[in-house]
Amino acid sequence: MAATLSILLFMNDAGLLSSLEFSLSLNGFAVADGSSADPSAAAALVIDQAARGDGLAFLEARRAAGCAAPAVLLATNPTRALRQRAAAADAIIVEKPLLGDELNQVLDSILNAVPRNAADPSRKPQPD
Repeated sequence: MAATLSILLFMNDAGLLSSLEFSLSLNGFAVADGSSADPSAAAALVIDQAARGDGLAFLEARRAAGCAAPAVLLATNPTRALRQRAAAADAIIVEKPLLGDELNQVLDSILNAVPRNAADPSRKPQPD
């Protein structure tokens, strides 16, 4: 059986992590807690701004180490400076609180835009 590429979640808040794992898996995404996984092998990264003290600094360090996985930064009231840093790190900002379906839509968009090997889909096939 081929390995499935996961969307890795980097969250400090266990409740938010659990909620996102549940919600995203219900929408057909393969998700995992990123705390012990290799970000460079991920289909995408979802990073809370508060993760590891500064989620964007964490992403910037991953980028400097060569991780090119698509990234989403979850942020509350992002400033212009944060938006500029996120853009420089090639991250899409999704604002919290997560009230609608924006995170799912962004992940769908990212994963459909990234060429993937058919043997390693990052999203489970949806029934017609």
